[in-house]
Amino acid sequence: MPLPLVVVPGMLCDASLWADVTFPAGHPVHHVAMRRPDITELADDVLDATEGPFVLVGLSLGAIAGFEALRRAPERVAGLCVMATNAAGPRPEQHAAWRELDSLVAAGRFPDVVEHTLPDMFPDRHPSSAGAERYRRMAQSVGPAAARAQLAAQTTRQDAFAALRTARCPSVVLAGGRDTLCPPAFHHSIAGALPNARVLELPDAGHLVPWQRPDAVSAALHEVAAAATAR
Repeated sequence: MPLPLVVVPGMLCDASLWADVTFPAGHPVHHVAMRRPDITELADDVLDATEGPFVLVGLSLGAIAGFEALRRAPERVAGLCVMATNAAGPRPEQHAAWRELDSLVAAGRFPDVVEHTLPDMFPDRHPSSAGAERYRRMAQSVGPAAARAQLAAQTTRQDAFAALRTARCPSVVLAGGRDTLCPPAFHHSIAGALPNARVLELPDAGHLVPWQRPDAVSAALHEVAAAATAR
């Protein structure tokens, strides 16, 4: 029986992040909204999205929530496809940046937060006008309340490498070669910790890999879903 896919976006992203991706035929797809202020609560949402084993698909903070789900229930994660992410614990300067962004949102300056985060979503921090407008629309659909919850969840992250080493599922790790927020080195470290993983570096992609290389994401999802179902 085809395994379900549980799909988790990153900060200021929603299900439209995956609009250009072709999901494997016959596999139920469950999108998880990122609206809780703690990484363990987000992991609960991942695990509650479906029953039994599933293939986890996550970008950035969504992948980090997936790492926590893997730590808590490794027997349920039958396949893993993550991208544009970081398995290390947060650094002090990241905590300071998240506090500053949260203060802006609390002061009614959510559009300023969207503009601040926008360059990091694109290759070499240089968005096209169409790409920038698409990101603004998606971020506005997420809204300030969810943004504050996501910023709070970022602060509760922990180093996930111990959890990754316990995984026994087929895994693909996708890295944007021009991702200035989560560079390829992060992904090579993640793939190195996973016992059954391969890393794919996409030279022309930035942080929003499903927009910038939907073909590669689609192929990776088909690969992981087929491998997980065949086990």
